[in-house]
Amino acid sequence: MGDQDQALARIAIDRGGTFTDAICARKGQQDIVVKLLSVDPANYDDAPTEAIRRILSQLGGKDIPKGQKLSLDRIESIRMGTTVSTNALLERRGERSALITSKGWRDVLQIGMQTRPDIFDLSITKLSFLYDEVIEVDERITPIQSTVCPPVPVPTSADIVTSSSTGEALRILRKPDPKVVNKQLDELKAKGIKSLAIAFVHSFLWGDHEELVAGLAREKGFDVSVSSTLQPMIKLVSRANSAIADAYLTPVTRRYISSFGSGFEGGLDSFGPKLLFMQSDGGLCSWSNFSGLRAILSGPAGGVVGYSKTCYDAERGRALIAVDMGGTSTDVSRYDGKLEHVFETTTAEVIIQAPQLDINTVAAGGGSRLFFKHGMFVVGPESATAHPGPACYRKGGPLAVTDANLILGRLLPEHFPKIFGPNEDEPLDIEASKSLFESMARDVNQGKTAKDKLSVEQVAAGFLRVANETMCRPIRTLTEARGFESASHHLVIFGGAGGQHGCSIATTLGIERIIVPRLSSLLSAYGMALADVVRELTEPAALSVTGNKDAGQIHVKLAALRARAEASLAEQGFPPERIVCELYLNCRYHGSSTQLMIEATAEGADYETRFTDAHKREFGFNLDNREIWVDDVRVRAVGKSLGAETRSPYADFEGEKRERAWDGERKQVYFESEGWVDTAVVPLAELREGDQIKGPAIIFDHTQTILVEPTHMATSLPEHVVIDLVEKKIVQDDVDTSDETKVDPVQLSVYGHRLMGIAEQMGDILRKISISINIKERLDYSCAIFASDGGLVANAPHIPCHLGAMSHAVRHQARIHGDSLKPGDVLLSNHPAAGGSHLPDLTVIMPAFHDGKIVFWTAARAHHADIGGIRAGSMPPFSKELWEEGAQVKSFKLVKEGKFDEDGVTAILNEPGKYPGCSPTRTLSDNLSDLHAQVAACHRGAVLINALIDQHMYAVVDFYMRAIMRTAERAVRDLLREVSKRFGGKPLEAVDWLDDGTTLRLKIDIDEASGNATFDFSGTSAQTYNNLNTPTAILYSAIIYVLRSLIVSDLPLNQGCLTPIKVIVPRSSVLAPDDDVAVCAGNVESSQRVTDVIIKAFQCCAASQGGCNNLTFGVGPREVDGKTVSGFGYYETIAGGAGAGPSWDGQSCVHVHMTNTAIGDVEITERIYPVVIHEFSRRHGTGGAGRHRGGDGCVRDIEFTQELDVAILSQRRVVPPYGMAGGEPGAVGANYWLKRKRAPASAGAGANGHAGAADDETAPEAAYTVVSLGGSNQCTMRPGDRIVINTPGGGGYGVPGTTDERMDAEAYKSKAFVGRANGSLASWRAAAESN
Repeated sequence: MGDQDQALARIAIDRGGTFTDAICARKGQQDIVVKLLSVDPANYDDAPTEAIRRILSQLGGKDIPKGQKLSLDRIESIRMGTTVSTNALLERRGERSALITSKGWRDVLQIGMQTRPDIFDLSITKLSFLYDEVIEVDERITPIQSTVCPPVPVPTSADIVTSSSTGEALRILRKPDPKVVNKQLDELKAKGIKSLAIAFVHSFLWGDHEELVAGLAREKGFDVSVSSTLQPMIKLVSRANSAIADAYLTPVTRRYISSFGSGFEGGLDSFGPKLLFMQSDGGLCSWSNFSGLRAILSGPAGGVVGYSKTCYDAERGRALIAVDMGGTSTDVSRYDGKLEHVFETTTAEVIIQAPQLDINTVAAGGGSRLFFKHGMFVVGPESATAHPGPACYRKGGPLAVTDANLILGRLLPEHFPKIFGPNEDEPLDIEASKSLFESMARDVNQGKTAKDKLSVEQVAAGFLRVANETMCRPIRTLTEARGFESASHHLVIFGGAGGQHGCSIATTLGIERIIVPRLSSLLSAYGMALADVVRELTEPAALSVTGNKDAGQIHVKLAALRARAEASLAEQGFPPERIVCELYLNCRYHGSSTQLMIEATAEGADYETRFTDAHKREFGFNLDNREIWVDDVRVRAVGKSLGAETRSPYADFEGEKRERAWDGERKQVYFESEGWVDTAVVPLAELREGDQIKGPAIIFDHTQTILVEPTHMATSLPEHVVIDLVEKKIVQDDVDTSDETKVDPVQLSVYGHRLMGIAEQMGDILRKISISINIKERLDYSCAIFASDGGLVANAPHIPCHLGAMSHAVRHQARIHGDSLKPGDVLLSNHPAAGGSHLPDLTVIMPAFHDGKIVFWTAARAHHADIGGIRAGSMPPFSKELWEEGAQVKSFKLVKEGKFDEDGVTAILNEPGKYPGCSPTRTLSDNLSDLHAQVAACHRGAVLINALIDQHMYAVVDFYMRAIMRTAERAVRDLLREVSKRFGGKPLEAVDWLDDGTTLRLKIDIDEASGNATFDFSGTSAQTYNNLNTPTAILYSAIIYVLRSLIVSDLPLNQGCLTPIKVIVPRSSVLAPDDDVAVCAGNVESSQRVTDVIIKAFQCCAASQGGCNNLTFGVGPREVDGKTVSGFGYYETIAGGAGAGPSWDGQSCVHVHMTNTAIGDVEITERIYPVVIHEFSRRHGTGGAGRHRGGDGCVRDIEFTQELDVAILSQRRVVPPYGMAGGEPGAVGANYWLKRKRAPASAGAGANGHAGAADDETAPEAAYTVVSLGGSNQCTMRPGDRIVINTPGGGGYGVPGTTDERMDAEAYKSKAFVGRANGSLASWRAAAESN
């Protein structure tokens, strides 16, 4: 044997959900490739082991018997990516585990951010929790200093910690008692729990309490995941989620690794450093350090590394967008010289706080199902899955994207293996696909003239176009929302289904070059062969880079982390010359939660300039006179692998090329603009380097099929196929805009995606650029686009109470200003008489011009934490007149021809200070910053609208915009007809009462023939001498929300939903108040009660908690030590119980109906404000009994550590949430003031800042005087005082003890798609849909 035959094998394996791919590389030898099913118990126990057996058999020249332990003698390394953790998380098949957390926080993971996943899902369906048990340990620490307060002296006592990881002083409120903890652990062990997650409040700053409990647990044999060790970053909810995910997944991952190791001689220990696993961050780690938390994107990460190493060329190429299209979904990512990471994502409703590659999963793949709903083509999110699979798989499956490609000739069934049918021995069944498409075409063509009917091929091609647009929509957001043009990238296509869609996706995005790696279907495995070993370390900090004043301390922290990371790689055998360290600082402006990861250097640098440059580049602005804080320092140490050499497609493309006339196999392929076209069918193996094939062509090998459209040219290179656009075709939309009946359902769907995408991008921009917690964290905002007449066109699923109301504001401005506005003008409004909701909701409105005329409007409404008035937070419980609630704006030109009028808007925000007992805005800087962000969001929307018009002509865009409205109108009319039949044509009636006795009465008359309905609120009480009055605009939001929630399928949300609706409201009633009455509670409380009344009339479910439980606290400017200190205001809304329905129990501890705002994390809130949040938990037993029980409310207990003005504004403290169909009502809420009976702690805590809890935290209840605050109240609380808010439960459905007579589950079943990879794009989407 020669030396080359003796070369050791480097094996890389990607164990995917369906297939396992393996590549074996040896120096000087041809690679060995193995592809096999991931699960095939009839033939082998473990696919990676079987792949290695086959490779070693080839290397040795003789077959190794199955079951024989394998030798590692001929193996240099095994690198593996696996979906074991991913599947266990998605399918909830992890280890039985328990969460250990601080007292008062047992329900931290159930409550989470208190949002619901889908705002229109009345059942609020959620996935199951990862833990089986929770125990609370009586321990607690809290920061002494709050950032909104002047510095306080640090006391010297035993309960003060000054050795936190950031240097911040902490107060120990309670220490864990080892005896009690041991008893609790014994109880868990007796229940069979073996895996624990520990997450205490503020442990990221000081983890001693966690380590104490972890030590006790390990002594008893538990596997323990400690949150402060896994990822010491702020946010309890995120860290606790990550810890329980690790406890839930790591034992499963470990068992798999042990099982894998058992197939080799010597077991796991024999591997030493030979066995490496791919982590979610794109780096490899030793098998002994591989954890479930960092394994969730193990497989997809290999694909990103693969294309970044094989397709990117910094000198000759461009930034890359990658589309990895599989059977169920598509992964989208971007690369521009550095792997892009995110540090907090949500996968399967579990927040993961760990470095992950920025990969985003889209619900569109080869198996995505095809539907025709409400006149529109819909692709996904439902999937045909592997079983039964698409219709062509011969298992009775539904129509899917693969079927469309098949009947259009884009797949080659004759070259497919015969693995289909019940016995998996038959070819693809094109006739099954055709039959279902013929049935679909009949539905599509119903009511059309012969001339307008679509052929089967047109229907199939239309679905492919919609599928491609579904993938392009998130790609635009991933690039354009971050300031990159999609067209400036090149597109990398890989994955089993990607090759058929590359040209279409690129054309839609304006991308001119597509790169397809020759190993595209094996790219994840190949990426693992090329990947580096990574050791990543993070440590929290509380340092400033303003003026680079803490640069020395930053350098010390980075140097210490670097030394640890380098030592870890050295232990794995990496010499110093192969270790490269990347240093980062996680920075933000003071008062903002938006963090930016900037590169640092070991020698130090101008960190302030680096941050401001990055902030300006990312967001378009910087903040003057704001401190820049470092929250974390991060070191990413990379051990460079000696992997295979790669070739640049750009360098290879510069070589000799020749166009080749194909004289081999040909077939007919259907293209949307050309019809059936004679197309070359070219085996990839027959193409030499430099061969060029002009489209149309299909290039294939045994693992992939690449469609080259007629406008493109494919070039064969040694390791790639490069496809270039060589013939630009200008396709004019042939639309008869005079006939609204001639609507192309394909175009209808595409325009629906494009218009909704614009609204979504506006929301992304607003959240990114805004400064306040209200927008950044609580996500209290909405963005939308409107027609020239002010009718709602597209509203991203933001705040429900804004849904129908914003169009009233836009129409009001259109009436006032007419044609007097000029390009660059932007308007500001918040007045209820001008379509406003309540005064803190400032609405920025911008006209979009085309050819000198206003053709659209864009608008962004956001809740500002304070705009002046009689109370901090501008939500006074006892306001009687509108002027008491803050600044009032009916119409103000905020921007005049591009110039922001800061002086003018400042004067408006300071105006309340002229009224008796009122203050000007307490947060002027944040107000101005957020208004700038709202303007930027509206401007972005206007730019995107004009780009769409330039591409397709205004008449066509306007035609389809109005067609989309008619689609929504038809769906609502159909719903109302069905409701009328269910009620036998009788009117729907309901009545309910606010806590003050105000009557809300509704009668709905439905005309079954036309589908029209009249919502008559006659009999509703007159406007009230309080702030429960509700602007009529909000009434329309409640109506559109309920109607949309009752429609099962995904429906465009626009003005068409309200076209069939006539609303009758008595003037000067609580639902149509006069201009000058108080309204702040109408938007947040009465709106919920109106929604309850509408739901009661439709009898679809029981009442939910019926309010938002609005808590505000703050203080105005004051003198401290002879200096004037700025004031501050804080506002939050609190979750409660949801109502039960005919087939579901009500969800507990969640926001309902008209809001979906998140709540600030306890660690962020306590760090910023002078409070201690002792408890946020489920209020057990408060949901109404019934066949299906109502959801429980919450308990929120907050102590104030300085004197503050506090106000609570809430409903359902007197009138309980009603039950439905015999179900019992939910419990009413209650609000209490716990007043300290003795003086608060000294040391200046009460006057100046956050010195922690009052001096005797263990004081019994007798230390307080308990005072009921009723539903709404305000008071001044002193240090040590607490407010306890008990929110209402939801009503029950059905007579308790009975069983369901019928199931209406389908009408309310959540259709949510659960993606495996949720990077920055999913964070933005979650922000939009859960705010």
